[in-house]
Amino acid sequence: MRDFRWYKWGLFYSNREDSRIFVPKSNPWMGWTLNFANPYSYIVIAAIVLFIVIMANLELFLK
Repeated sequence: MRDFRWYKWGLFYSNREDSRIFVPKSNPWMGWTLNFANPYSYIVIAAIVLFIVIMANLELFLK
């Protein structure tokens, strides 16, 4: 049984004592989520957004 006290609104995992960046979701068959109490999770989000922006504008970068 999962400890749901670390899930905010049932969606966002936030546990400062847990050093993992990626943790299983409350329903493990749904995949993984970020530990939003870990500062490195925001670096992961920024890297994903940056990748999307670069790929969306790749044509502009290659000119």
